[in-house]
Amino acid sequence: MFNLLSAALSLLPRRLLVSSPGTLLVSCRSLCRMEPAVVRCLPGEPKLTISFCLHGSHKHMLRDQGETLGKVLARISNGIAKGQGKTKKSKKNKNQGQEQPGETPEHVVVKLVYDGQEVADTELNSAAWQDGAVLHVGGCKYAVQRNAPTWTTAELPVSLLAGFPVCPNLEVEFGNLQDCEFTWYKENAPYTSSPEAAAAVPGQDSGWTEVGCGRVHVPTNRDIGYRLKLRCTPRDGGRSGVAKELVSAGAVEAGPGVCTFDNRHAYTVKEAEWPAVRVVSYNILADVYAQTELSRTVLYPYCPPYALLLDYRQNLIKKELAGYNADIVCLQEVDKGVFVDSLTPALDAFGLDGVFRIKEKQHEGLATFYRRSKFQLLSRHDIVLNEALTSDPIHSALLERVSANSALKNKILQRSTALQVSVLEDLNLPGRKVCVANTHLYWHPKGGNVRLVQMGVALQHLRHVIGEVAPGAPLVFCGDFNSTPNSGVFQLVREAVVPLQHQDWTSSGPEESCPMELLSAFPPLLSACSEPPYTNYVGGFHGCLDYIFIQPDSMQVPQVIPLPSHQEVTTYEALPSVAHPSDHIALICDLRWDP
Repeated sequence: MFNLLSAALSLLPRRLLVSSPGTLLVSCRSLCRMEPAVVRCLPGEPKLTISFCLHGSHKHMLRDQGETLGKVLARISNGIAKGQGKTKKSKKNKNQGQEQPGETPEHVVVKLVYDGQEVADTELNSAAWQDGAVLHVGGCKYAVQRNAPTWTTAELPVSLLAGFPVCPNLEVEFGNLQDCEFTWYKENAPYTSSPEAAAAVPGQDSGWTEVGCGRVHVPTNRDIGYRLKLRCTPRDGGRSGVAKELVSAGAVEAGPGVCTFDNRHAYTVKEAEWPAVRVVSYNILADVYAQTELSRTVLYPYCPPYALLLDYRQNLIKKELAGYNADIVCLQEVDKGVFVDSLTPALDAFGLDGVFRIKEKQHEGLATFYRRSKFQLLSRHDIVLNEALTSDPIHSALLERVSANSALKNKILQRSTALQVSVLEDLNLPGRKVCVANTHLYWHPKGGNVRLVQMGVALQHLRHVIGEVAPGAPLVFCGDFNSTPNSGVFQLVREAVVPLQHQDWTSSGPEESCPMELLSAFPPLLSACSEPPYTNYVGGFHGCLDYIFIQPDSMQVPQVIPLPSHQEVTTYEALPSVAHPSDHIALICDLRWDP
């Protein structure tokens, strides 16, 4: 039985039902060409779906693949007849008239034709509904599209800022995003959210003017106060599916003007030329931390509340990352929802694929993106550091020494710190690999001893991965290490050893002291961006906590992108600000190793 919102329709994402009625719900009698009847039918699935529009009503059926065609056609015909009966009954009640004797709903002939021949009623659904068949419903005809390119996700960002890229969140089934068509429109009249103004001209459509094409659109200051509309057509080569029209929830708003990263973009206008690769490491400040009372009143009281909102900050983050034209991007403090709904579609539009590692018992984690035209992901070797310490035999010696102090051991085991490890292969030279690591070490100012143990585990794991999976591959180790250049962690990486006398072993007091000589699993590594005066700049603190570590015997650094000047940062008192989305600053450098 047909229903506009049948149980089967609930299987489709609600956000896809946003196409304007003028586009999709048009009576077939007024068409100069056939409208589609979209059929989704996959081998191994028990059901198939059939969707089409009839006289302004969306029909969606969920049927067994093993059912005969005749039953489906009869169901369509009976559904239309019942609908006619309900309409006549409604009119009779409205006019208080009497139903005439013998008055019955009209019978509607429904049939399926393929290659000029009517398909037999005994044919099974799985075979009957072929691409190119024609569904006849009375005087209406529909071109059957079997497994046509279809949007499964299609939505615009909530916040639109002038001068900042608008990247829709798109997922297509049976299609290729690179083949899809996109047309952007600007509303002809300024948008008002006032209910009174909307009620004054009910149903009025001010019209739209085409302003661009392409998957990403950057509105200008002339668009401020106007809504945007995107018409997107799913495609796979020469095959097209049903287009969707997405209208922005609100109007384009004014941007913050000059941002702290604008001058840095002047150094990254073009991608790095092979065999060099551009690497970015950036803690983007998770929303779960930006929206706490502590953040608003203690950590960032100088920052306007609206500038801490996720939608606003995401505009800045996406523009900043897009402008760096990086080949490898390692991010920390990435909310899971941000990775899925915001960063992935945005960076995908700019040519990057990504992987995510959530932090145990948290809503945020680590993300690594790589340019798909230059790299392919060969394997992942992520670990949780405390779990690896206690379960992997390669850490048994370190575990034995840490176990000498139960208080320190318990604190280490309570931490959910993760290490994200991705082995990439250079598509320009197959066999040329790189091991990319990404982490965010324990944050507490008095947790130097915990971070030392965490770093010892991380380096040992990375040595093992490279030896087993990618012998000879260079290491690129990015992250927020929460460690200044005078810390034990930095000394372990730069000098390959930390003596038992180092002050970090007693950083949390004598009860958690566990002095030891800790050796790195690698020869001394190099900080590719050296030791900048700050990568974290907040009220009451500024210092270098973030690094990109490399192996100096196999990698060179042809270019380091300078950080924003002290004057640029202090213009906003501290970070984050209306012109900078995080309390950290991105590290960017070009790296090169011999092919």
